[in-house]
Formats: sequence, C-alpha cells, structure tokens
Amino acid sequence: MSKSISRREVLENIVRAGAGALLASGQTSAQTEAIRIAERPIEIALAQVGSHTLRLSFAPVENGKPTSIANDGSILPQAWAPPNAQLRTFAPFERISMGKLTITIAAEPLTITAQENGRLVQRLRINKQTGAVLFDLGEGPLLGLGEGGPQFDRRGSKDEMRSGQGGYRLRTHGGRVPIPWLIGTGGWAIFIHQPLGTFDLTGREGRFDPINSAAPFPMNIFIVGAREPAAVMAEYARLTGYPEMPPLWSLGYLQSHRALSGPEEIMWVARTFREKKLPCDGLIYLGTDFTPSGWNTHNGEFRWNAKNFPDPQKMIDELHAHHFKVVLHTVLEGRRLTGSVSDPCTAAPLPSGRILDGRWPDDRQVSCYWPVHKQLYDVGIDGWWPDQGDGLDGPSRLARHRMYYEGSQQLRPNKRVFALHRNGQAGMQRYAAFLWSGDVYSTWETLKTHVAVAINTGLTGIPYWGTDIGGFVPTKEYTGELHARWFQFGAFCPLFRAHGRTWHLRLPWGWNTGELGPNEIANYTGGAANPDESELHNARWNRSAANISNCAIASCLIFTRRCGSVARRECQSSAHCGCIIVTTQSPRRAEMSICGAATFWSLR
Repeated sequence: MSKSISRREVLENIVRAGAGALLASGQTSAQTEAIRIAERPIEIALAQVGSHTLRLSFAPVENGKPTSIANDGSILPQAWAPPNAQLRTFAPFERISMGKLTITIAAEPLTITAQENGRLVQRLRINKQTGAVLFDLGEGPLLGLGEGGPQFDRRGSKDEMRSGQGGYRLRTHGGRVPIPWLIGTGGWAIFIHQPLGTFDLTGREGRFDPINSAAPFPMNIFIVGAREPAAVMAEYARLTGYPEMPPLWSLGYLQSHRALSGPEEIMWVARTFREKKLPCDGLIYLGTDFTPSGWNTHNGEFRWNAKNFPDPQKMIDELHAHHFKVVLHTVLEGRRLTGSVSDPCTAAPLPSGRILDGRWPDDRQVSCYWPVHKQLYDVGIDGWWPDQGDGLDGPSRLARHRMYYEGSQQLRPNKRVFALHRNGQAGMQRYAAFLWSGDVYSTWETLKTHVAVAINTGLTGIPYWGTDIGGFVPTKEYTGELHARWFQFGAFCPLFRAHGRTWHLRLPWGWNTGELGPNEIANYTGGAANPDESELHNARWNRSAANISNCAIASCLIFTRRCGSVARRECQSSAHCGCIIVTTQSPRRAEMSICGAATFWSLR
C-alpha cells in the first residue's frame, strides 16, 4: 500500500528542489538581495571537497568578477575543487546537498548551517559589518590549533595565533605554531585557511575575527562533519597532505651539543656512547653565536669553525664509522622566503647570513639561498636543524620546509630527508618536517604541560614532534629525576632529542660525573639557575637515564619489512619504556600512534 503524502509535504519538497536548483545554477528569483559584507559586494562559493568536507569561500566582486584567493601552498589542489554553487544574491532561505552534508543559508542574519543526516555539524553566522565569523562550539573539549598556546582544552581561551617564541608562555608551553584547524570532539572541525585572525573561544559561541576588519575578505573556510577521530584527521590530510616518511634513524635517540671545546670533546662524546653501549643514532651540532663555540663561524654562515672541526671530512668520516648521523644547525632570519629550489635565481647576490651592516635581508629567493648548503652535503652531513625564522610569514615558513625537503632530494635522490624546525605552517608534514617546542624552562610544570602540547600538535597534522629533553633553560628544579622523567616522556615522542644549556647534563651519563660542564645560564632570568651540586653525583637517576635509554631506544625500536615499501615499528613495551608505531601504507602516507599513551594520531 502506497504511503499518502500531504499537500504540505508536496509543497515543501517542491520548494526544496527549486531552491537547490537555483543555488546550484547561481540563479535567483526576483525576491532576492545582493550579498554585501563590510560594505562590499561578495560572492559566496560552496564546494564539496570530500564526502565529509565543505569549502565556503567569500570573495569581493570587482568589475563583475570575484577576486581570487591566494594559494599560500598550505592546501592541496583537491582542496581547490571547483564550486558546486556560487551566490551573489540569495532569497531569504536556500538549501543544497553536498555529499553527506546538507547546507542551508539564511539571509538575515547571514547564517550558514551544515547538517549530517539531521545532526547539526556547524552553524556559522557572518557579521555583515566586520566579516567576523561566529560558530557553534557544541559540547566537549576543543582541540587542535597547532603547537603551544593554552592547554589542553582550547575552550575558554582567546588565541591571537601569533607565531614564534613570543606567542604564549614560552617558559612552560613552548613556542607557538598557530594552525587554524579546530576540532570539536562532538563530531566537527573547522579550518580557516584565510585570512589570519583571532579565535575567541571564551563564550557560548566561538568567534573568529579577521586581522583586518576593514578588509576581511577573501575568506576560505573548510567545515568537516565526522564523528570518528580517524575520519576527521583523514579529512584534514585530504586538505593539507599526508606526512612524508622521514629516515629511519631520525626516530632514534639524537644527542645535541652546545659549546664545543675542540675536536677532542666531539670525539669523546661519540666514543663514550659506543663504549657504554648506549644507542644513539645522530649527533647534532649548534652554530656559533647562540654558543661561543659551535660548528661554524657565525649564525647563518656555512664555513666550518676550524677550532672544532679542523678537518671536517676526516671527522665526519670517523663519526660515520661509529655509526652516527651528523646534523648541523642553520639560521635564517628575515621576512620573506619565496620560490622553490628548481626556480632560476634572479636576485642580486646575498650572503647566507647577515649583510655588512649586521642586518638580515628581509627578502630571499629559495633558489639563490639553497645552493650554499651543497658544500656541507659534499662533506657528508646527514640532516639539518633550521632554527629561528620567527619573523617569516606563513608562506615563507612553508617555503623553508619545502626547500629543505626538495633541496635535499635534489642533491641526494631517493634519500629520505631530516630537518628539525622551530617554526611551522599547515602542510609542513608533506615535507617530513620535524618540529620541537623551543626554549622551554626545566620545570615539572613544563614537563606536565607538554603532554597536552604533544596531543594538540599531533591533532593538527604534525606527527614528527618533540621537546628539548630536560628543558632548554636549567632551573633549581632541574634534577636527575626531572631529567630521567623527561627522558621517559621523550621516548614516547617521534623526536627523541636531548638538548639544552649546561649541555653536559643532557648526556645520558651527565648526572654522575661531579662536574657541571659549561655554565650557560648567564644571559637568562626568570628563575634560570644551575642544579644543586649535590645532584651531580646522582648515581640513581644516572642509571635510570641509561636504563631508559637502552629500553626506549634498543628494545622498542624494532622494524620489520612487509609488503615492499610498507614498514612497521613493533613495540616491545615494558614498565619503563614506550614507543611509536609507524606504518606506511604507501611512500607518501604514514600512520602514527603512541603505544601505551592516551593519545592516538592516525591518517588513513
């Protein structure tokens, strides 16, 4: 027996079908009004990017055409799918279906609602005077937004999305890598690709204020509706890319150095690791200026410091013979870095560091800057530590990530790339870029906070992350126990690196020598202090660090090959160690999860 349909239902279906057809064609009836925001005519474009993702673009109309949205490199070509619908005028109410999402648009106030099978995913309200975007926060914690900032739940905070070490509470929360990807644990996410702005999550509704309220457009927003965390993260990967796999050795223990006293000390550290049978995959050397005596002559320069590396080729060969990889620190300051390594160099010659008056050039071309790295590759170095760059804009930060990835592959084809950065941008994972949290202080509060920092960083698509084990700036809280506990946390992080001032204490045997080593806290305030001398004969925690080192590095890091390019690191867990499971489903896809920890990072 057929189901009867009321006259009301028939009329509702006709209205819905008509509205959808008009919206898809961009045609409207006479009962319409032009869309104007911030006193400018605006075109709203809607595009289905995936079954769970909608792109909303707001572009000013000039000379009858919408202005283009700049491609800053952070999102992939598929995220620029052509629009399914374009609106310059609309009736009081519009509706359209896109994949699993149903979109409705109301004119007054300008409101865009996304639903999935009747469930509210997100509701945006656009302020017609300023372009500010109000959105539903739903229930549950709010996660993501990059590295640093208030932790763990972002709800209740106001984030200006400032990049660099001046972003938010460097001492305990680390540097800030702001990425406008916010996850609502109720089953939604939002990515505001452009423009830059402030997230205000202090009220019942969230609010995004463009940095320039007088000219807030163009604006590019992605809305994701999915309940499963893996599905939400897969949609973000669809937009910004899957992480490229780094070299195997980069996931092992890495030992940083600071002030060097000559080649004898460099080789003493390397030999001691092997004599004590402590696993270590890489040795990292800081540049001169951030320390009085580093691997090079000055920050930004690529000339070896002859006092420490009198015969670079011989020393690199010897370190390789001891089965160490060698990583060198580089510094780049300025405002803009543009282009790629394959572009022609058309700029006037510049030094790799400062110019004659002591300033850093504001502008550089990648193709002009990258070639200076070749001389170090020719000697045999294995990876890079690109430091600084707080002054670079977002596209320049990403250009730097891309430069180290593509430039390294240009010089060493078919070799995976290691580059450890202090700044980042959405899409950096495509270039196998590592990130660390910057110059934090050695306190228990810092260690506690960084567990949450790790999770929010991972949930923003940055899997290769870690800290300076022990904290960068020593305080009176820095003891053998804090170092050992931080070392345990480091075993759960893809970047497993000890680094910091008073650097001899960062060595696995450093807490039982009776000596402080180089005193490097003179320029720091805010509680910076060397540990109590009684801690320098702390055999208990020195043994603990060594045991953790053997467990976390030797026992857990076991790889087996399967299905050609597919590799899996198996976890042999114990009471004292953790490890990371890494699965590559193709050379350009990675799945990472923390074994035994409370967070899960997955790309499928």
